[in-house]
Amino acid sequence: MSSCFLKFYMAENRRHHHKLLYEWLLEEAQRFGLQGGSAFRAFAGFGRHGRLHEEHFFELAGDLPVEVGFVVSNEEADRFLAHLAKERLNLFYIRVPVEAGFTDGESRP
Repeated sequence: MSSCFLKFYMAENRRHHHKLLYEWLLEEAQRFGLQGGSAFRAFAGFGRHGRLHEEHFFELAGDLPVEVGFVVSNEEADRFLAHLAKERLNLFYIRVPVEAGFTDGESRP
């Protein structure tokens, strides 16, 4: 099976349907039937606008970058991206080929 790593980047405080976008994206992927996903919060980063976002000791959650990633088949990636386009989301993503498996050599559904 041809797999890819599909990653999305967003600001931590961005919302969609009144939920934090990274939470909504994970829940939507689960409802969509994807096998797993993870969200990671950065401690510093900058995006296309060139503004540096950094975590400081006294700051509360805010506009730090969050990465949400999935290892999926190319077909799943195509369908999920089309689904997100229907939601009228404007998300930056990367999609790279990946080899994935389990160390015990057994395949999983």
